[in-house]
Amino acid sequence: MAQGRRQISRGVENITRAGNAPQRVDAEEAVRVILRYVGEDPEREGLRRTPARFVTALEFLTRGYAEDAGTAINGALFAEDEYQEMILCKDLDFYSLCEHHLLPFFGKAHVAYLPNRRIVGLSKLARMVELYARRLQVQERLTTQIARTIMEQIEPLGVAVVLEAEHMCMRMRGVEKQNSFVTTSAMLGVFRKNLETRQEFMNLLRSNK
Repeated sequence: MAQGRRQISRGVENITRAGNAPQRVDAEEAVRVILRYVGEDPEREGLRRTPARFVTALEFLTRGYAEDAGTAINGALFAEDEYQEMILCKDLDFYSLCEHHLLPFFGKAHVAYLPNRRIVGLSKLARMVELYARRLQVQERLTTQIARTIMEQIEPLGVAVVLEAEHMCMRMRGVEKQNSFVTTSAMLGVFRKNLETRQEFMNLLRSNK
């Protein structure tokens, strides 16, 4: 293990000395170092292509860094004076990586907003969840980022976001609590200020469950 730590340290030093941002080849080499660190042979048949596969998977799982909210909305805002009631999208699946252990956490997102003469294409609410979930995250920050971005982009009267998630860092390691779930919420605008609006949201969440 000590030898593995020295190998990882030397790899980081080499990238730092180069003075450039790490490239894909550097990321793949880092995976090989980690494989050697845990006692594996990265050249054996089953692992030979693992570094490339891992980097490709990581690029997919963190693709949210390459996206921004304005592009994701892509002009899908529509004037609407007639409808001024709550809009709720329930049970939006999301998958993310815990930034502390790089292990998955995943679950359901529930997103609601109260329009202010404008509505957004429903798929864009799911895109907002996806944009921030596909980054290294903690659930608390993810919840807040989704709510704040919708508030900024759509300018509704209020936004409510609830995330319910399972964390592999709690199930696979550490406390190993197999049935644990984490629920977080963010309430902005009228959802924070008005108890009746917030209660309506919670009642809609509980319906049909």
